[in-house]
Amino acid sequence: MKKDNIVLDKSFRFAIRIIRLYQHLKDTKKEFVLSKQMLRSGTSVGANVREGNNAESKADFIHKMGVAQKEADETLYWLELLNATDYLTIAEFESIYQDANELLKLIRSIILTAKSNR
Repeated sequence: MKKDNIVLDKSFRFAIRIIRLYQHLKDTKKEFVLSKQMLRSGTSVGANVREGNNAESKADFIHKMGVAQKEADETLYWLELLNATDYLTIAEFESIYQDANELLKLIRSIILTAKSNR
């Protein structure tokens, strides 16, 4: 029986939210530049988490999770810019920003645990 992997699940669901937000911004706000950056970094989080899940070593795992952490933090930056330039409503921003921040904290915690268990 396969054990649940919370960070894989959360990062996948987060990528879906990012894709839907990108579609909304592109279609209704006609915003293409910032939202594309957000799309790239936001979907990259889960891809790197998945790569880390298949790491060849503990060091490789920590590296891949480190990349996922950077991508999550970059996504926060793009969300902050989209909010500051009024492309997102307060409700849209707060909802997805909270998810991104929780994901970032989870990934940081995983990295710290992996480093201490080396």
